[in-house]
Amino acid sequence: MTSLLSARTAAFLELEEKYGAHNYHPIPVVLQKGEGVFLWDVEGKRYFDFLSGYSAVNQGHCHPRIIRALTEQAQHLTLTSRAFHNNLLGKYEEYITRYFGYDKVLPMNTGVEGGETAIKLARRWAYTQKGVAENKAKVIFAEGNFWGRTLAAISSSTDPSSYQGFGPFMPGFELVPYNDLASLEKALQDPDVAAFMVEPIQGEAGVVVPDEGYLRGVRRLCSEYNVLFIADEIQTGLARTGKMLACDHENVRPDILILGKALSGGTVPVSAVLADDAIMLNIKPGEHGSTYGGNPLACAVAMEALEVLRDEKMAENAEAMGNVLREELDKINSPFIKTIRGKGLLSAVVISHSNPEASWDLCLALKDRGLLAKPTHGDKIRFAPPLLITADQIREAVGIIADALQTL
Repeated sequence: MTSLLSARTAAFLELEEKYGAHNYHPIPVVLQKGEGVFLWDVEGKRYFDFLSGYSAVNQGHCHPRIIRALTEQAQHLTLTSRAFHNNLLGKYEEYITRYFGYDKVLPMNTGVEGGETAIKLARRWAYTQKGVAENKAKVIFAEGNFWGRTLAAISSSTDPSSYQGFGPFMPGFELVPYNDLASLEKALQDPDVAAFMVEPIQGEAGVVVPDEGYLRGVRRLCSEYNVLFIADEIQTGLARTGKMLACDHENVRPDILILGKALSGGTVPVSAVLADDAIMLNIKPGEHGSTYGGNPLACAVAMEALEVLRDEKMAENAEAMGNVLREELDKINSPFIKTIRGKGLLSAVVISHSNPEASWDLCLALKDRGLLAKPTHGDKIRFAPPLLITADQIREAVGIIADALQTL
């Protein structure tokens, strides 16, 4: 299936093709404006956003309170580096640690930096607190994980498109099947294991939701074997799944919590790693850092982004609207929808079709009809709109999805 492009849209795409690296394959639409659950392209056409910047825009596009915090702070001070103190960092650190109930926060910029930071913390803790011999610490990951594209991140990947042709890889990483407590327990019996890092729901893998009790089992096993439980909540956290954290669905508290994406409401890169003193204080001055980490602009934006989530009860809305979305999708009763799954407003459909490009073709058909989504791992499409979406908007969007499915 091809999608007709205007000369103006084609011109923007040609610029990217000519001057940009070819490391992405985007849906052919050129966006220039966003507000709430909607985006507009350079032709003025409006779309439902059903990707939300991979959950970076949970609060909706250009949320007025977050934009106000951004613009007001930008007129005073944006960056000092951590060579100096600034007047917002301590305030933000107090705010976010109380918000999530941890002793300390280490501020970074991107989600993958948060993952790298968590692994460094776990390794250092293993050497100084657990007694693991130097350079022997291991970190366990779940198969199907995705936490970025750095060399460390792809060293834990089971996706050939992530790691093939980029070796050699980071040592000390091992894999177990996701949602398999027996395999995890066997791996944790190795006394050199420092941590188990896991997504409470696997996002990039296609919104894979584990069995009820899996996270409680992870917490129990990590405590039993003196291993740190690292929760990668970069995509699942911050109200996306119907709770402030996906771990909250099972009332478990990870030893290290990684946040990113919606921590800035889709404005500037902000991530955070939270842990208690017994873990965080093993890293001393000069041993880890970031030029932009903890900058005053990020601090102002993150506090407001978190306030918006709580004040506007976005977790509660995600819980209710996620149920509406999956119920409405189920009513379509399409032979091309093999599976509907998710939690809160992190949902996905698995497309069943003889054409291996059917999911891509369907996303092009959705784009033509005014809804933006993107396939992942071939046959899966995430549906993850901003968390302020209403039931009427969901029903309108599902009508678009139903119509687009007819093109298959």
